[in-house]
Amino acid sequence: MARQYSKKASADVERAMRKRKAGTLRSGRSGRKVRSRKQAIAIGLSEARWEGAKVPKTASSRSSSKKSAAKTRKSAKKSAKKRTSKKAGR
Repeated sequence: MARQYSKKASADVERAMRKRKAGTLRSGRSGRKVRSRKQAIAIGLSEARWEGAKVPKTASSRSSSKKSAAKTRKSAKKSAKKRTSKKAGR
C-alpha cells in the first residue's frame, strides 16, 4: 500500500509536537500557546501542505466535495425527469 503522508509531512508533524511539548508552539493570528495534541498535529500537517509535501486533503474538504457531488447528481436526476415529462406531453 502506498504511503499516505510523505516523510516531509511526518517530519513537520514531529517538529510541531516537540515544540508543543516544549511549550513554544503558537497558533494562528492570536498567537496563543497550543496545548492540544490534535491541534499540534493539524499545525504540522498544515505547514507541510503549505510547503508542498504530499498530504491528503482535509476531512472537511473531502466531506464537502462529497456533498456537492451528491447535490449535482440529484439536480441532474430532477432535470432529466423534467425533460422526459415535457417530451411525453407533446
